[in-house]
Amino acid sequence: MEYNKEIINRLKRIDGQVKGILGMMEQGKDCKSVVAQLSAVRNAVDRTIAVIVSSNLEHCLRESLEKGEKTEHFVKEAVDLLVKSR
Repeated sequence: MEYNKEIINRLKRIDGQVKGILGMMEQGKDCKSVVAQLSAVRNAVDRTIAVIVSSNLEHCLRESLEKGEKTEHFVKEAVDLLVKSR
């Protein structure tokens, strides 16, 4: 699968958020602030997973439909990936 700039940029933002959290911890920021930022990172990772899975699903479905192949298993695999990621 080819990962586009949107996905790469999402991960770069997440990387920046994690570095910011490390800075907060080094500065001794309070627990609530650190946990709030960690929660934001987790949500950003979850959204990135969803974008990757949906993009891959769309690509696989298009290819299979063009070849006249069955596609049901792709949806199950995508759902399984999303469930496992949680």
